[in-house]
Amino acid sequence: MARAISVRLDDEADRALRALEATGLSQSEAIRAALLAEARRRRRNREIAAEVASLEADDQDRKELLAVAELMEALRAPG
Repeated sequence: MARAISVRLDDEADRALRALEATGLSQSEAIRAALLAEARRRRRNREIAAEVASLEADDQDRKELLAVAELMEALRAPG
């Protein structure tokens, strides 16, 4: 079910909308595409944050990370 909304655009948002319209999108298509893209970006950011938190909480993974870092430091050419 489609529903109509109203939005006030500041100058930056208006320029962004015009840029999207310049690609051939209608206002409605541009706004829908931007909303969906932002929702995907935020969902992905939450997923990445959850994965980082999981890795940080994994003691074994942190030990392996430190071991690799120490090995890399040992192999580094003297500066």
